[in-house]
Order: sequence, then structure tokens, then C-alpha cells
Amino acid sequence: MSRIGKKPVELPSGVTASVSGQTVEVKGPKGTRTFKATDDVTLTVGDDGVSIKPRGTSKRARQQWGMSRTQIANLVTGVTTGFKKELEINGVGYRASMQGTVLKLALGLSHDVEYQVPEGITVTAPKPTEIIVEGIDQQVVGQVAANIRQYRKPEPYKGKGIKYKDEYIFRKEGKKK
Repeated sequence: MSRIGKKPVELPSGVTASVSGQTVEVKGPKGTRTFKATDDVTLTVGDDGVSIKPRGTSKRARQQWGMSRTQIANLVTGVTTGFKKELEINGVGYRASMQGTVLKLALGLSHDVEYQVPEGITVTAPKPTEIIVEGIDQQVVGQVAANIRQYRKPEPYKGKGIKYKDEYIFRKEGKKK
């Protein structure tokens, strides 16, 4: 049995949810998000929030039960507080700056890297060595942060590159004479 799926998704004040068929639409102060559940679960909106029940006892139905509940909980979190990823840049001369909707990265390459920020995502560079990615869709926020990090991954000898703020870089010892 799914321990996650048993609990209904609570809707904070200012957030409304509506179910039509297998699609849940959540509206909140930051925007509107939708999720289409599989046919293995039944969705209902009540006084306590959005409830998810499996249709049967098959393994797939039980898997979809917990996953659907988590996806809907993420929709609610996205439209209320949003999601945020923080990146740090380490290295001499490595820096970031925003120019409109383009993130300019100086990463020790022969040219500056220009990253076009997708719609619905807010990228800010409060310091030249800090990048903050924010949005209401957890998957897109994570993907944008991963794409930015991909330009210069942190290396294990000096730790130079772009890393997540809470990421630990396992350091290696250099050559010995």
C-alpha cells in the first residue's frame, strides 16, 4: 500500500483545484498548472483537498497512486511558493551576468556563453559568482539549472566550474613529484 497516496493533497488559502476526467488544474497566486493522471487512479476534489485512489490492486496502479499524489503536491507547491535552484561559480575570471532574458557566462572559454532563458523561468545573478533559477515548474527549473551547469562542470582538482550551492565536490590529490 502507498503511504504517500493515502494522504490527500491539502490546498492552502488562495489555491483552487478542479478535476475534469483525469486532468487536475491547480490555480494559485503564481499561476496555473495542470497534470494529466493515468487511468490507474481516480481523482476527486473534496473539503480536505485533492484525494487520489487506485483503481485496482495491480502493481502499476499502486505505483501511479503515490506518483500522482506527489505530482499534484508539486503543482500546489509551484503555484504557491515556486521552486528555486541556486548555482555557484568558482574559478578565476569566471562570472555571470543577466542582459535582458540572456544569461552571459564568462567561463574561461575563447568566447562568452550566452544562454537564452526559457519562458516562465526567472534567472537572476545577484553576484557575479551566483546564479538563481526560479519558476513554478519543478522539472523545468531543474533542467535549466542542469543546462547552465553543463557549460562548465566542477572539476575535482581545484573545484573550478559551476556547481549547485549545496553540492559537495569530491577533491582529488594532484600529481606528486
